[in-house]
Amino acid sequence: MQGVVRTFDPQSNEGSIVRDTDREEYTLAAGALEGSLFRMLRQGQRVVFELDGDGRATHIRIGSEPDMGLPTAQV
Repeated sequence: MQGVVRTFDPQSNEGSIVRDTDREEYTLAAGALEGSLFRMLRQGQRVVFELDGDGRATHIRIGSEPDMGLPTAQV
């Protein structure tokens, strides 16, 4: 999933991400940045993420997904 960082506190690594497709807001999971290139996030930063079993954003990474589930353009 793709989204935008809404909030991030570098002291506690707590924050939230808003998903692009439906503007749903997700809290960052503990350890969401582990294994990531990111050490911190900034408000408005575009990220790709997954959801854990509790519905929190995890596996934060940079980049874009090739298929966001949108219909392909017809020419």
